[in-house]
Amino acid sequence: MADFDDLLAANREFAEHFALGGFDGVAHAGVAMVTCMDSRIDPLGMIGLSPGDAKILRNPGGRVTDQALVALVLGVNLLDVERILVVEHTRCAMAAGSEDELRRRLGASAGVDASWMTLGTIGDQKATIRGDVEKVVSHPLIGDHVTVGGFLYDVETGLLHPVD
Repeated sequence: MADFDDLLAANREFAEHFALGGFDGVAHAGVAMVTCMDSRIDPLGMIGLSPGDAKILRNPGGRVTDQALVALVLGVNLLDVERILVVEHTRCAMAAGSEDELRRRLGASAGVDASWMTLGTIGDQKATIRGDVEKVVSHPLIGDHVTVGGFLYDVETGLLHPVD
């Protein structure tokens, strides 16, 4: 476990000032966000929230996958989520090429054939965002009282741009 020593040391320092013990786990600001796993994205910071305020779901491309839908249904029905943001971002690797191109790159990097894997590349980000918003809005366990919006985050400026 020596490979994790630096991270464990940082965790011990973090724990010295940890203030979320006993937290109830609901989304105190009533927000959930589906966004990309890209390390340039600070989901809470970009919308002025703090730990405990929102449910954050991250995956490649910021897609509303089946698992993301399960989390959103739980968030809406059990964890006080009332607003959902679907956020993709500029300069996303998942939108930079075709499924075949990404599989080839992945296979070359891993040294193993990746042609069998579905990666979920994005051809048109705005259309994908609209489709993912519709997927959330039309889910039978997401109530009409929930507001859902789609956004494109600019990694150069930090601004969120609504996608209608």
